[in-house]
Amino acid sequence: MREIQFREALREAMTEEMRRDPKVYLMGEEVAEYNGAYKVSQGMLDEFGPERVIDTPIAELGFAGIGVGSAMNGLRPIIEFMTFNFSLVAIDQVINSAAKMMSMSGGQYSVPIVFRGPTGNAGMLSSQHSQNFENWFANTPGLKVVVPSNPYDAKGLLKSSIRDDDPVIFMESELMYGDKGQVPEEEYLIPIGQANIVREGNDVTIVSFGKILKVAIQAAEELAKNGISAEVIDLRTVRPIDYATVINSVKKTNRCVIVEEAWPLAAISSELTYNIQRNAFDYLDAPVVRVNSFDLPLPYAPTLIEAILPNVKKTLQAVDAVMYKK
Repeated sequence: MREIQFREALREAMTEEMRRDPKVYLMGEEVAEYNGAYKVSQGMLDEFGPERVIDTPIAELGFAGIGVGSAMNGLRPIIEFMTFNFSLVAIDQVINSAAKMMSMSGGQYSVPIVFRGPTGNAGMLSSQHSQNFENWFANTPGLKVVVPSNPYDAKGLLKSSIRDDDPVIFMESELMYGDKGQVPEEEYLIPIGQANIVREGNDVTIVSFGKILKVAIQAAEELAKNGISAEVIDLRTVRPIDYATVINSVKKTNRCVIVEEAWPLAAISSELTYNIQRNAFDYLDAPVVRVNSFDLPLPYAPTLIEAILPNVKKTLQAVDAVMYKK
């Protein structure tokens, strides 16, 4: 099995699906002539031409709407947002058109579209380019929301998303595009809505997703040095959420810490905490503890970014809390 970058895994997924199905196309800012803002679509214009790899103006509402309309008419667009911070300009098309069309048309129209691009902090980009939107979109019936954490999952989940007949929000990270991982050369798919137990353990369950999963894994490695066995779960998708995998793990470990980059109010971790206490209350030996970003816009200074975001130290402190260690 070869090792490739996260961006290469995404490119392979799109390229394979475009070869497989002529109805699939890619559209967004700088995806063609510039080979993608993060070089995810490098070389795709040469293979598929300007009719299937389409550069757009800086007009997210416009090209998102074109994508929705083309999906209603039988195509399968991949719409790239340079960052999901810019998706706010297009949110009317995503929420009021793509997500609701199946219901509003009484099942007459499906919208097989993928909106993809980076979300969350990417370094010194300050408040307007650093927000997490996973919980925003996961709050919307009609959407599926995928947040991969590694190249293997990125490829398998993106292929499944492109083939899905529902609109899918596919959220990446600028800080992960250069990450390398093992990816098979043969075709494979990963089902949407199926979590992955990254590391098995018995003492505490740590749940995370996306790039912050790295924090959870590093924390588990530190805990192992002190004889604490942490089970780490990668949600992979946050709509639908694989509640069963999380609940079964908590029933085994009796303790849970959830690590998430988004703000704490109405976060994915809020929803998970409710479901854990609803379905595994009698198994809990301690209240669920969440590790989120501080409840304020992300600043520019690296020292303040480090202070605000979830990290290994905060996660270890959360584990100490659920294990009643000072």
